[in-house]
Amino acid sequence: MEKRSARLAAARTSRVVRDELMALILERGLAPGELLPTEFELVEDLGVSRNSVREALKALQALDIVEIRHGHGTYVGRLSLNPLADGLAFRTLQRIGRDARAVSELLETREALEDGLIRRVAASIPDVDLEALETVTAAMEAKAGSGEDFAEEDRQFHELLYRSLDNQIVVQLLRAFWDVFHRVNDRLGGEDPDLPETARRHRAILAALRARDVDGAQRAMTEHFRNIDARVALLEARGLGPAPA
Repeated sequence: MEKRSARLAAARTSRVVRDELMALILERGLAPGELLPTEFELVEDLGVSRNSVREALKALQALDIVEIRHGHGTYVGRLSLNPLADGLAFRTLQRIGRDARAVSELLETREALEDGLIRRVAASIPDVDLEALETVTAAMEAKAGSGEDFAEEDRQFHELLYRSLDNQIVVQLLRAFWDVFHRVNDRLGGEDPDLPETARRHRAILAALRARDVDGAQRAMTEHFRNIDARVALLEARGLGPAPA
């Protein structure tokens, strides 16, 4: 009982120190890449043990809030959504053997996000972004014609779609959902059953954008996700079966 109480007290202390470190970063206006006070200074400022500071910094590093560079100090991290992607990927892989909707839930969330965003950009996407999308779509079509996967071009296409919004949270959320889907896909040995059709769906989205057709762009995006549904069904069938070697 005493050992359990000690562990709980240590956990509470770690959470408190972690919160105080985040407050310090905010109060001092430290930006990503900027140096935090030394470990000794943090111990003095917060009035806690060196071990408590170290444990709290490790927890914040896991969240990409700080970056510990051994021999150089501790810096404010990139503040990315990578920890979210890691957690979602593990959660999906852990559930997929028992829950047939594990991957579908990810896709539904991403579709809800993109369904709204495509209407935001369809009427006003800059010509420079349309040309960048044309280059990526042409690369998809060329690879599809030779039976080559184009996952990287797929990621680029969806990031370019919303570049004009200048919203880093949107970019990072989409990247997180994309990364999770493809991690699960790679883990389960999935592949696109119809590369030319997937490329065609991207071409349809671009055609609607070129026409400044808001409703058409949304319909094309919805049709694109119905194409992905077939891949998800295959992934979930693999996940519910024997684990891949």
